[in-house]
Amino acid sequence: MDLPQQLLVGLVLLLGLIGVLIPGVPGTWLVWAGVLWWSMRERTGLAWVVLVASTALLLFMDVVKWQLPPRRLRGTGVTRRMAVYAGCGALLGFFLLPVVGAVAGFVGGIYLCERLRLGSHGEAAAATRVVMRAVGTSVLVELFACLLVAGAWLGAVLWG
Repeated sequence: MDLPQQLLVGLVLLLGLIGVLIPGVPGTWLVWAGVLWWSMRERTGLAWVVLVASTALLLFMDVVKWQLPPRRLRGTGVTRRMAVYAGCGALLGFFLLPVVGAVAGFVGGIYLCERLRLGSHGEAAAATRVVMRAVGTSVLVELFACLLVAGAWLGAVLWG
């Protein structure tokens, strides 16, 4: 696969990662479709392993999300701005402290947004706990799985 197509696949994966944070956008499907596109063009054993492992991981992630309590968005104060902070924090955390940093970055992004909005540590910490109970867990599970898939793709591209 030539460089322009790999860059386009990377863009699809990035859009999918952003789509996980935006309600109504099929972020997980975009991530999976990017890996599928890459593996169909690459046609190596490594590409097929990444596709199969990604498919299994994303299906497992769906099962885990179904087992989580339902989302309760009303009254929690979740805004688009908060989703942007949480997503950027997760992306930064994922690359600064590979894999496990996504969790800390996600929660840190929510906390930072609330700290800027509310002003004090106590109020921001309490608001962060409320948001994490309502929506954070399911979004974090989905974002974490998609980040793992994107990381596997990037590793396969750099490896091969």
